[in-house]
This record gives sequence, C-alpha cells and structure tokens, in this order.
Amino acid sequence: MKGSHLGEFEELVLLTVAILYDDAYGLSILDKLEKQTDRKIMISSVHKTLVRLEDKGYLKSHMGGATTRRGGREKRLYQLTQAGIVVLNKVKELRNSMWKQVPKIIWQGGGI
Repeated sequence: MKGSHLGEFEELVLLTVAILYDDAYGLSILDKLEKQTDRKIMISSVHKTLVRLEDKGYLKSHMGGATTRRGGREKRLYQLTQAGIVVLNKVKELRNSMWKQVPKIIWQGGGI
C-alpha cells in the first residue's frame, strides 16, 4: 500500500464511494461530489483520484454489467476496502479531536 496520507479531494472521493455504496462509478461519483460540494469538478480528476486510491489500497474495483443506457459498455464499480474504512475513520477522529480543541470563544464572537 502506498502512503497513508489523504488529501482533501481523496477524502471526499472516498466518502462519496461510501455514500453511493454499490452504485459508485466514475460518473455517479462526479455527480454526487458536485452536488455535495457545490463545485464544478472534471471527470478526469475523479478518475485519477480513483486510480490513486486503488493504488493506495483504499478502494477496489470490478466491472459491472453493461447497460443499454451506456451503449452496451460496462462500468467500473468501486468499493471501499478495509484499509479505506480504517483511513476514513482515522481522518474523522483526527478532525473531530481538533474541532473539540478550538476554544469556545472563537465561536462566541471573540475572534482573533
């Protein structure tokens, strides 16, 4: 497994694969990401990230059934691996821990 560091976009892609569960393929991931983040995202960025996450061992993929809607072409479906679940939980724990350390005065208008 390559490095364990996750960038923000990698984290978002992993979370989107988890959300889509058994329907996570390139275009469905792109559509969900754009809706969730209110950003315009290039499909090539999604594909490159999916390959990188699979190389890191956080995702696995297989070819799904062909559909007439896709002109008879199969789609590559993605799933989280156990390592992907672990790394997402670690990121969540780290973020939650750091959010809890922010002094309440920041949120009460005390500012910096």
